[in-house]
Amino acid sequence: MSRIICIDYGLKRTGLAVTDPLRIIATGLTTVESPKLITFLKDYFQKEKVSLILIGEPWSMDDTATHATPLVLKCIKDLEKNFPSIPIEKVDERYTSKMASQAMIEMGLKKKQRRNKALVDEIAATIMLQDYLQKPG
Repeated sequence: MSRIICIDYGLKRTGLAVTDPLRIIATGLTTVESPKLITFLKDYFQKEKVSLILIGEPWSMDDTATHATPLVLKCIKDLEKNFPSIPIEKVDERYTSKMASQAMIEMGLKKKQRRNKALVDEIAATIMLQDYLQKPG
């Protein structure tokens, strides 16, 4: 089977998570500088079969776009252009950074480790992906 990759896109950094080939477990992959995302994915897709890209779509609590929404929409266009054969699905990313921070506390990470925004982004992508895997249907 093939993997699903999840992207938590940001202006500076992008957190990535991926499933195992059987699509049972979501695991943090890495965090890359956002301008290097397409290059990273091209290399990754050479090594691994990926059949779906999930990307977190930022919305505010009142269902309006956030300052990051246009950035994510541009990223989606870049993904579509560079990887036309891989479908892209948007997932709601509300609360994922807060959930990631809470998960880091529960894992017993020290305060300095919890300030590592790259790790927060990677965990947020993992949470979105695990959420997607657990949805019925």
